[in-house]
Amino acid sequence: MSDAVLIPRPETEELVAAALESTPRRLLDVGTGSGCIAISLALALPRSSVEAWDLSADALEVARRNARRLGAEVRFEMCDVTAAPAAGRRFDLIVSNPPYICEKERADMERRVSDYEPHMALFVPDNDPLRFYRALACLGRNRLERGGRLVVEVNSAYGRETAALFKAEGYRDISLRKDLWGKDRIVSAFLE
Repeated sequence: MSDAVLIPRPETEELVAAALESTPRRLLDVGTGSGCIAISLALALPRSSVEAWDLSADALEVARRNARRLGAEVRFEMCDVTAAPAAGRRFDLIVSNPPYICEKERADMERRVSDYEPHMALFVPDNDPLRFYRALACLGRNRLERGGRLVVEVNSAYGRETAALFKAEGYRDISLRKDLWGKDRIVSAFLE
């Protein structure tokens, strides 16, 4: 347990399941935190190459320890998706559970989350709730192979807006899925 990363939740398991609907050869987990998404995908897809980015050195250390402990082959890198270089390795799948809770929602959160989990992994400004999804859409346009897929976890209040953003950014076959509790939670989109 570490206060450098989020505690994985059932929604994250659903995100991994959605990502596993295809068998990508090269995949990227953006905002890896504890590494649970990248590690799960690496273990489920042993012939795939898995890379994981995070902005936090402490989170990356937790993720590396977890990968070693579980015997998963993952390449970890420090990278800020909002400033990611356009050129570089290309991927068949980009998956992400980025920060998506608006500051105004903080007061309604359970204290075990708001008091002990890293705020940089949780919150976005009230006036820019889709900040990371715009960055992910841009990253996908630059780094996904043609026909590649973007799969993200979203704030249920902004699921439709996230899907619309991806459509406006040139993605196709966009789906918005509900989680176990019936809330909009996962958006999947393919690059044309």
